[in-house]
Amino acid sequence: MQLGQVVLVDTNIIIEAVRTNCWSAITAHFVIETVDKCCEEARTGQTHRPGYVEIDEAALRRRLTVRRVTETQMAALGVRDIEIRHLDAGELELWAHALSRNDEWVACCCDRNAINAAVRLGWEDRLVSLEELAHAVGARAALKDLREQFKSERLSQWRTAALLKRGLK
Repeated sequence: MQLGQVVLVDTNIIIEAVRTNCWSAITAHFVIETVDKCCEEARTGQTHRPGYVEIDEAALRRRLTVRRVTETQMAALGVRDIEIRHLDAGELELWAHALSRNDEWVACCCDRNAINAAVRLGWEDRLVSLEELAHAVGARAALKDLREQFKSERLSQWRTAALLKRGLK
């Protein structure tokens, strides 16, 4: 990954990057993009839950580009992958947006269903872990604090399982 690489991120990546204090470094190094629904999800939730990470929406929007997804984009995704309906709303919008792009991008997500969908869509080589992003920007402290689903090993396991499943059909 190079300086200026476009990286599409979902809600959980935003929250974990803020929690581990690597958000500023990642957004300074990469062109981070998300969709409206992920931005909304990142600033909501059960505020009294242990470990809740508060996200300042104004600060968030200053550090990334937030894309609006149309009904046409959502419909195109639904036609392309019938199983896509199993994703969370933010991930659905993110993949609908990704499907409409014709540039070079990578995506960072940590949800098994979203990874399965990406593989069904042929994007297995576009998936990166938050660990990879943090490593690329030298955020060593964050690397020690990342939860397992944000690490490269877990992404590799889920991607391999999805590739095997895709190959069996």
